[in-house]
Amino acid sequence: FSGLLEPGVLRALLALQERLGNATATVAGREVTLSDVCYAPLNPANASLADCCVTSVTQYFQNNGSRLAMTATQTVGKRTGTVDWRDHLIYCVNSPLSFKDITALELSCMAEFGGP
Repeated sequence: FSGLLEPGVLRALLALQERLGNATATVAGREVTLSDVCYAPLNPANASLADCCVTSVTQYFQNNGSRLAMTATQTVGKRTGTVDWRDHLIYCVNSPLSFKDITALELSCMAEFGGP
C-alpha cells in the first residue's frame, strides 16, 4: 500500500471528516448542520451525524481511528503473523456486506451509518 492508502493519510482523512461533520451554517436565521441535510437512508426522519451516508474508505472502519490502528496475531495453518488495517481493507473490498471479517480483528465492513 502506498500513496493515499497510508495510515497517516487515512488518519488525516478521519480528522477532516470529523471537522466537516461538525461544521455549521446559518440559513434564514437557523443553524444548519450536516445531519439536517444529509442522505440518511436508515433513519431519514431523525438523522444524527452517524446516520449520514458518507462514502469514504474510512467507513470500512466505521470512521473510528482506534479500529484503524488495531492489530492482532493470527495463525493460519502453521503460519503466524500480524493482521492490521490492510488485511481488513482487502477483505472488505472483496466482501463489503460482511458484518465480521475473517481476520483475527473480527471487524465489520459495514459503514458507521449501517449500510455497505
